[in-house]
Amino acid sequence: MKINVITHPNARQPRVEKDLLGSLHIYVSEPPLAGHANQAVIEALACYFRVKKNAVILLSGEKSKVKLFQIF
Repeated sequence: MKINVITHPNARQPRVEKDLLGSLHIYVSEPPLAGHANQAVIEALACYFRVKKNAVILLSGEKSKVKLFQIF
């Protein structure tokens, strides 16, 4: 399954929310430096969909707020 998410690094409370249009907003407390926020987003998605971390792959948007993930 491919999914678009909108990320929010440096958030006060880490959480996953769905907006009215069905997009996932992922709030992580890590800064967007050296891929730390991307790794936190992968961990949050794995927890949200109840899969292993290696089943979540970042396809595009490494340096963008809007990212595309493949989840197996």
